[in-house]
Amino acid sequence: ACGQVAAPPTGANSLLQEGRELEAQHRWPEAVSHYEQALRDFPEHPQLKLHKTLAQIHVDLDRRLDDVSFVKMVAGLNESQALSMYHEIGWKLHSHYVETPDWQQLTWRGTANLDVALTKSGYVSRMLPGVSPEAVTAFRNELRSDVNKRAVRNRTEAQNLVSYTSRLAQQRLGLSPAAVILEYCSGAVSALDQYSAYLTSDQLDDVYNQIEGTFVGLGVELKAEENALRIVNVIPGGPADKAGIQADDLIIAVDNQSTEVISTERAADMLKGEQGSTVMVRVATAGQAPRDLQIRRDHVDVPCVEDVKIVDVHSGTAYFRLTSFQKPTSRDVDEALWKLHRQGMKSLIIDLRGNPGGLLLASVEVADKFLTDGRIVSTRGRSERENFNYEAHSVGTWNVPLVVLIDRDTASASEIFAGAIRDQARGKVVGERSYGKGSVQGIFPLNIAGAGVRLTTAKFFSPSGKAISNQGVEPHLAINADNPYHGHGSIADPTTDPVLHAAIGAAQNLTVAHR
Repeated sequence: ACGQVAAPPTGANSLLQEGRELEAQHRWPEAVSHYEQALRDFPEHPQLKLHKTLAQIHVDLDRRLDDVSFVKMVAGLNESQALSMYHEIGWKLHSHYVETPDWQQLTWRGTANLDVALTKSGYVSRMLPGVSPEAVTAFRNELRSDVNKRAVRNRTEAQNLVSYTSRLAQQRLGLSPAAVILEYCSGAVSALDQYSAYLTSDQLDDVYNQIEGTFVGLGVELKAEENALRIVNVIPGGPADKAGIQADDLIIAVDNQSTEVISTERAADMLKGEQGSTVMVRVATAGQAPRDLQIRRDHVDVPCVEDVKIVDVHSGTAYFRLTSFQKPTSRDVDEALWKLHRQGMKSLIIDLRGNPGGLLLASVEVADKFLTDGRIVSTRGRSERENFNYEAHSVGTWNVPLVVLIDRDTASASEIFAGAIRDQARGKVVGERSYGKGSVQGIFPLNIAGAGVRLTTAKFFSPSGKAISNQGVEPHLAINADNPYHGHGSIADPTTDPVLHAAIGAAQNLTVAHR
C-alpha cells in the first residue's frame, strides 16, 4: 500500500538484528545504547530510529515504575491535578521549546507510552489488579483504532485527547486517570528530542545535585547490566572508596534483595538514602568470593578537575582533565592553574575526552580564562529571550600556550569550550571529532508533585557561526584512539596514550613559537 522501499545497507540490517535480539531478551538499556551507536553510522535509518524510540520508552517506563516518587505521585494525584500538570507542561513547551511543538507527534508518543505500559507485567499487576488480559488487549486495540487516528492540531486539542483517553481507560479497565495522564506528560516531553525529558521529583533532585556537583550517596557511578549493577567509577574519598569497592566490581544484592529478583533500576534506587543512613550491598569482584559490605551514606563532592600535574617536566607541559562543567568548575580550574603556575607551567593541555558537558555558563567562564576578547559562543532559540552572545574579557586571562583534547564523547558545554579555542585560534585541538550536541537545555520545575521538565531551549554556535549540532568540533590534529581514562582518579600516562603523547609534542611546538 505504501510502495516499495529500498533495502537498507547490510551494515544497518546487521545492527538492527543485533538490537532486536537485545529487545527479545528485554535488555532495554543495552538496546538503547546499541541503537544510539548504530544511528551514529546510519543517522537517517528509519527502522533504527523507530526501535531506538521503542527501547527508550521501555527504559523510561521501567525507571518510573521503580521510582518511589513517581509511584507516590500516581497514587496521590486526582484527574484534575494530573490534567493541570499536562496543561502546565504544554504551556512550557509552547513558551520555551526551541522549535514549534508538533502536538500530533507529542500525543502519539504519549499513546505509545501507554500502549507499551500495558504490555508490561509489572505495570499491569500494579495498576490493573484483577483485569483480564483480554480486556487489556481490547483496550490496546482501541488505542490504535480510535485514539491514534484523532487529529491533534494544537495544544487545546492535545489536552482534550489526553482527557478523553484517560476517561476511556477508566471506563474500559478501571485504570487511574492520573496514571494515563502521566504517561502523556512523559510522552509529550520525550517526543521533542533525545535531550528533553519529564523528571519525577527524585529525578529533578538528582539533576540539581549534578549541577551543584554534590550529592548524598555511596560515591559510585553505575551501569545496569543483566541481573547486576556494574561499578563504572568510584569517586575518591567517598563511602564506596573507603569500603574498598573498585571500578568493574558488580553489585549483586542490595539490603539482601538479589538483583536477579529485583530490577537493576530498583536496586540503584535502593542505594539512595539520607546522609548517615546505611545500606548493605553484596559485591562481587572478579576472582574473589562475593562479600557483604554495610556502607554509611555520606555527602559526596564530585570532582570536575582531576589529575592536575606537570606531565612533561623537561618542557614544562602541564595537564589536567575536566570531567564536567558544574557550578564549582571555574573555581576548581583557577586552583589548578595557580598550582601549575607555581610548579613552572610553560604550556597547558586540557583533557576534555569523555566530558559530557554540563552548564553553559560554567564553560563560558572557563573559556574566558584563556581568551582576551571576542565571541565565546552564541545561542539562538525560538524566543528572543534565548538569544545571547557571550563575549570574552581581558581581565584575568592566562596567556599560556594551550592544547585541548577531545573525542567522540566530548559533548555540549565541552564543545563550547573546544569550539571557542579553535575558532579564536587560541590553541590546538587534538583527538577525534566531538559528539555534536549543540543544544542548550533548561530545567523547569512544575507546580504539582515536585516534578519538572528538561527542555531544549536553544541551539549554540561557535564564534565563527558554525552550528555544533550533529557536526561537532573538528580537531586540528586528528588521532583516533580509545579514551584510556574511565572513572574518577585515573592517571594520565603519555607512554600508553597516543593522543596525550601527540598533545605534548603540539604543546612543545606552541611553547617554542610563543617565545
